[in-house]
Amino acid sequence: MAGKVRQQGKATAGNGAACQRAIDVICGLIREEAALLPETGGLEETRKWGQLAFLPRNKCVGTTLRVAVASETPPRVGLYVHCQTSLVATCRDLFGDRLTYEGTRAVVFDAGKPLPVDELRHISRMALTYHIAKKRLSAKSQ
Repeated sequence: MAGKVRQQGKATAGNGAACQRAIDVICGLIREEAALLPETGGLEETRKWGQLAFLPRNKCVGTTLRVAVASETPPRVGLYVHCQTSLVATCRDLFGDRLTYEGTRAVVFDAGKPLPVDELRHISRMALTYHIAKKRLSAKSQ
């Protein structure tokens, strides 16, 4: 696995301790889940659009997860996915109003409240194996 992308700086500067703590927890959970998924080939950590980004090293396995401050007031952190995936819709189906959504591109969390760790782990696994799962569903329907 490549070195961890610095979590300080452009993606989190000036957004307060609550947002930084939430970002640290979410990034840690993504790393933990990736380590449990050998099909990912490890985790690549980078920045996309100034946001912390995580994607499987192996191609055609999963989709990128991005983590960033969604708003400063109230302090909220978003877990962003590619808007053309079905991931946010799947989260709505699975978790309903237990989570907050931003269109088709993000699940948003209040940085001042305890994070839903089980849901974050599940979302991370779904994103990091998105293309594999999609291929399996396609093969079953044929």
